[in-house]
Amino acid sequence: MVKLEDVADTLLNSAHTVHTRPASTYKPLSTYKLDKGRSYQQQYGDMYFLRLTKIRPAVEEVAEAEWSGTVVAGEEAKRVDRVLDVKQGELCWVVGTVFMAMPLKPDILEDVSKDRWISAPVVPEKYFSNLEENEIMLEDDSGRIRLAGDLLKTVDLVTGCIIAVMGTENTNGELEIVDIQLPNLPPQPERWKLTKPVRKDDDEEMVDSSQSPGSKIAIVSGLSFSASDASHALELNLLLEYLLGEALGPQGQSDVSQISRLIIAGDSIDAAQADEQPEKRGAKKYGYDASAYNALPSQLFDEFLSELLPTIPVTLMPGAQDPANASYPQQPIHAAIFPTARAYAQVPGSKEPGWFDTTTNPWEAEVDGWRMLGTGGQNVDDVFKYVESEDRLSMMEAMCRWRCCAPTAPDTLWSYPFQDDDPFVIKTCPHLYFVGNQPEFGTRVIHGPDDQSVRLITVPSFSHSKEVVIVDTETLDIPLSLRKYGERDAYLMSNPLEILLNHHRHPSEGLG
Repeated sequence: MVKLEDVADTLLNSAHTVHTRPASTYKPLSTYKLDKGRSYQQQYGDMYFLRLTKIRPAVEEVAEAEWSGTVVAGEEAKRVDRVLDVKQGELCWVVGTVFMAMPLKPDILEDVSKDRWISAPVVPEKYFSNLEENEIMLEDDSGRIRLAGDLLKTVDLVTGCIIAVMGTENTNGELEIVDIQLPNLPPQPERWKLTKPVRKDDDEEMVDSSQSPGSKIAIVSGLSFSASDASHALELNLLLEYLLGEALGPQGQSDVSQISRLIIAGDSIDAAQADEQPEKRGAKKYGYDASAYNALPSQLFDEFLSELLPTIPVTLMPGAQDPANASYPQQPIHAAIFPTARAYAQVPGSKEPGWFDTTTNPWEAEVDGWRMLGTGGQNVDDVFKYVESEDRLSMMEAMCRWRCCAPTAPDTLWSYPFQDDDPFVIKTCPHLYFVGNQPEFGTRVIHGPDDQSVRLITVPSFSHSKEVVIVDTETLDIPLSLRKYGERDAYLMSNPLEILLNHHRHPSEGLG
């Protein structure tokens, strides 16, 4: 006969493992923050001249090293300082800003001259049509010259990138180029440049943080919380349970407990759904109907964050669909949107970031010693329109080698008209560069001339792919865990519905 006391004693003394997450060393940078009193009355053209001034020395250094003493057909290439100094028949090289004249690209002057201002123009999926119709020009503060040559068919260029070209002017007044040089990757800092990988133990001795091996970072984008679209609501709940450790067995909980930070890379709220409301008759005050706004998507997102934040720090970037300014760089989403989650935000007056860090887009920080650069995807989406290629990782690599994370701003990517500095110029080479809201997952490692190494990641939209990317903070690898994609070791929650429902669930054994 079993006594009640024996049963109670057995239940109270049953083995139960409590998993704890490793601490996340985190230092966000204010590279893309704007002053609250900013003005939009200045000219946008100054940005390109400012960018040319910033990047020109790096391009000239690369071009000088590559072309110094170069002889073609018995003529030695010489450097000219300005585009208008190029002379017909003389071999020379010059540095300038690329400008793409494309028939499908929006042109505000043409729209105004043809009275197209009445309705918004239709933006095509791509500005690129064919090489014969596109005009590629190089300009500086002196003027502009058209580029020509078969080499242009093998190199992807967009408006706003700074390059050096070598060639001769032909009889048509075009610069027939034979070679192109890029600035290449900027200097890369060592790991733990801004933060320290140490902590104090009970004896006040400094100990390496590697005592907590296997720390990882989760990156997700395109959560798209909606008021009416429930097509991926189950997957959102499964993602929440996965990150909390409530949807996996003991081994799975042990693995998930190593995720030290969640980064949300934009498009967390479905903007189209946020503005949908049944039609109501009545007078509008000042031409605006406040009842047309639907707060349910932001409320659902706030509940999602408030459940996560007690156990894991969250970095939130705005995206194209989020309630933030539309122009680049997007500023942090206002804390009023998150009445519950903002309790974990930065304490007013404190220099230390809170567990809930609403940041800019683009975003730059040092996380666990690695310099990271991330965007919500608008920069890559805009570059995608200029080129024939579909390879978005190559576009990200090109931005790194151009030393500019948003070269098409402000031409076709809305941007603030900077006057004193162009923050889109990449001054410090990141160790990890990720872009959110892309069609599919992809990763690649690129290398620079001075032993730089950059991990590139395209983060797919969760609402379409149901995927979240996990990065190992010791190696920046994407280690194999839940599923293997061919020859790529991908740590992805490829199909959370399929994966999580095939694990034993222990709701009472969540992460503390």
